Amino acid sequence: MSRQSLPFFADDVSTFARALRRELSQSDQPNATAPSHLTLLNMVARAGGYQNFQHFRAQAMARQQLDQPSPGLAAEPADFVTVNRLTRYFDGEGRLVRWPSKYSHRVLCLWVLWSRLEPRRVHAEAEINRALEAQHLFGDYALLRRDLCDEGLMTRTPDGREYRRVERTPPSTALALIRHIAQRLPA
Repeated sequence: MSRQSLPFFADDVSTFARALRRELSQSDQPNATAPSHLTLLNMVARAGGYQNFQHFRAQAMARQQLDQPSPGLAAEPADFVTVNRLTRYFDGEGRLVRWPSKYSHRVLCLWVLWSRLEPRRVHAEAEINRALEAQHLFGDYALLRRDLCDEGLMTRTPDGREYRRVERTPPSTALALIRHIAQRLPA
């Protein structure tokens, strides 16, 4: 049976180290012998906030299954440094404060605006204008509307009366930015 790699993450290494020290001090193993592999796994899992290693393993495997990309799609890892940088373009209410000068930043910010448009619905131009006006502070909803269409995130009829959000899967960095901005919003 092949061993499955299970990523482990601790929010605070100092708290984790204290909890692991406590687990080791409470171990029923004599000090002369090192704890067994399974005992260490259970200690690490409990120090990480799980009931035991089996609980940790079940949670990790379920998370991996939920995070699996659709078949045929190559999942690139999210660039969390870029996500962190892009948060400066949004205020505490998730509104775009200023238009990024860098093209790659603009596209990722457009994904955030795209995520807030109602899917699978025809919108009138006035509706789109109001929705975009509420999502930014620099006063140029026409620029945003035009760039959403130019980037293929939204379509419009030739006369500009009807707009639709294009249903696409955001790139992983855009998805991470959408989630991060959403988490920062007041409840």
